[in-house]
Amino acid sequence: MASFGTFDMIAAALPICVGALGTAIAMSSIGSAAMGYLAEDKKAVGSVMIFIALPETIVILGFVMSFIIVGALTASTGGQ
Repeated sequence: MASFGTFDMIAAALPICVGALGTAIAMSSIGSAAMGYLAEDKKAVGSVMIFIALPETIVILGFVMSFIIVGALTASTGGQ
């Protein structure tokens, strides 16, 4: 098992934290705008769902980036 330092753990957790924070900021305005649009046009449910789900991919990309960082840290320590 690889032994990581404190800064290594912060470096691995940072992409998920920043991605989640950015998604939360984006969703605060997208959600209210989407509900207002649905109040006027009930047939637009599909396009509204796409706009609501799109920012969630940022968190998934942050999760993948964390795995890449952990893999790089494990390779740099020799897998110990």
